[in-house]
Amino acid sequence: MPAAIPRSGVFPIAPTPFDDAGELDLAGQRRVLDCMIDQGVDGICILANYSEQFLLADDEREMLLELALSHVDGRVPVIVTCSHFSTRIAAERGRAAATAGAAMLMLMPPYHGVGLRADDQGVVEHFARVADAARVPIMVQDAPLSGVTLGVPLLARLAREVPLVRYFKVEVPGAAAKLRALIEAGGKAIAGPFDGEEAITLMADLEAGATGTMPSALLPDLIKPVVTQFLAGRHAEAEAAYARILPLINYENRQCGLRATKAVMKEGGVIASDAVRHPLAPLHPETRRGLLALAAKVSPLALRWGR
Repeated sequence: MPAAIPRSGVFPIAPTPFDDAGELDLAGQRRVLDCMIDQGVDGICILANYSEQFLLADDEREMLLELALSHVDGRVPVIVTCSHFSTRIAAERGRAAATAGAAMLMLMPPYHGVGLRADDQGVVEHFARVADAARVPIMVQDAPLSGVTLGVPLLARLAREVPLVRYFKVEVPGAAAKLRALIEAGGKAIAGPFDGEEAITLMADLEAGATGTMPSALLPDLIKPVVTQFLAGRHAEAEAAYARILPLINYENRQCGLRATKAVMKEGGVIASDAVRHPLAPLHPETRRGLLALAAKVSPLALRWGR
């Protein structure tokens, strides 16, 4: 059986819409997924940190998993985040996601606050057991949120010892240097070097060898030409396309975080409410106004999809 073609391109995070009372908005979730597909994304990631996964109950996760996989219905591949400190729970989540039709899993290394972390061997075993349970490709999420330092030798070891660990989302300071070192250390075992963090370091990361990015769902339709042009060797065109949208990306990353996508999608008629769950706080009105003003200058699809 021939090896699968490595996935590349733009795989944004789907936000989880709530109503003003903080309850899941399932109709809004379907509209979010349809909007993202219309954005021309190469795939969608669900239940991630920018999906507010840390504010979802287990039954809500299960409901959203089934909704997303059934509604997307194979139109694009879906990556399901299954991170948990417990290897058993992460494996159960991975098995359920694969059964529902997930194309890939994404996991952070096991962590729980400052004092509960696994050593290198524990990290390798964690990913190996999830891989054995799910039997689909896995993306390692290397992010500051975990507080776990994943060195390049450990990441390369994961790729060598756990064959289903083929993708790496690197969103730490100095991401480009780390991606370059990982690609050199891991060779052909690194099928998909990705970046994240709203694509705020995308040009440097592409120059280092990244073949994909996992931003928010705010403007993937405007990020995709950057990736497409760069990978086609048209670097000047990619740089120009990126320069046009960088002020909005910067504002999202530095001022708004996960709330930016919801604010723009509400303004664009994709969702009815941009509520986030407590203890997260809503955007300050002036911050929201600044975000929408920058978005209007570049007109991402999310700002006009439902109008």
